[in-house]
Amino acid sequence: MSALALENARAAYEADGFFMIPQSIFPEELIARAIAGMDAIRRGEYDTGRPPQPSPWNPGDDPNALCKIEQPQFASRAVFELVGHPALGEAAAAITGATMVQAWWVQLLYKPPAAPDSQKKTNVGWHQDRYYWNIWEEGSELFTAWVALSDVTEESGPMRFVRGSHRWGFRNQGDFFEQDLDGQLRAIEVPEGERWEEAAAILPPGGVSFHHCLTFHGSGPNHSAGPRRSFAIHLRTQNSRPVGDRREGLAQFIDDPTLCPILYGG
Repeated sequence: MSALALENARAAYEADGFFMIPQSIFPEELIARAIAGMDAIRRGEYDTGRPPQPSPWNPGDDPNALCKIEQPQFASRAVFELVGHPALGEAAAAITGATMVQAWWVQLLYKPPAAPDSQKKTNVGWHQDRYYWNIWEEGSELFTAWVALSDVTEESGPMRFVRGSHRWGFRNQGDFFEQDLDGQLRAIEVPEGERWEEAAAILPPGGVSFHHCLTFHGSGPNHSAGPRRSFAIHLRTQNSRPVGDRREGLAQFIDDPTLCPILYGG
């Protein structure tokens, strides 16, 4: 991205609570290796000799269910290389103004196509990430890079962001695993003077979206012919600290850059 594009990106991120880069920022061969690494992890094959963290989905589980695997970079060299790629760090720093960016938690997300007669639900409910991140002190600069590894179209159940919702504050509403998106919409309280305006993250393989930890987001079913592949790479800047400086829960690995790489600065 050019200097002007990055300057505009920061302004857009601050205004909207998200920013999308609709072209690949990764080498094509790395994307191919990361896809192979994703598939190996789903089969229970770990070329590092170390498994991911305990996860909602494990090898052998229903292949038609939403697959969410925690800390996949522990298990795959190619996935670790993607997560820690300098281009991702440079973009994250430019968009947020950070002097240091670290990947502190990562999730593999594989959304299979929805069969017409299937009762399986693969929606991701509307939520703010901050709801799940109580280990971090209030005011910590936390955000997410969502990296597409497949062609994400309107049909494939893309991530959808609510424009400007990061300015609403922490609402303590929403649920990642909720399937009734319409019901959630009726229940979430939109502040007076604000409106619910959605933007879909339509991205090619290697494209990236960034979103603030207070930005509402979710996604519907995958109606395309193939799986929707992605990694949610949760990032922090130098302006972040675990509560009580504790190394536990989601912050337990932050002192080990061989597991949670520093993408930018130091």
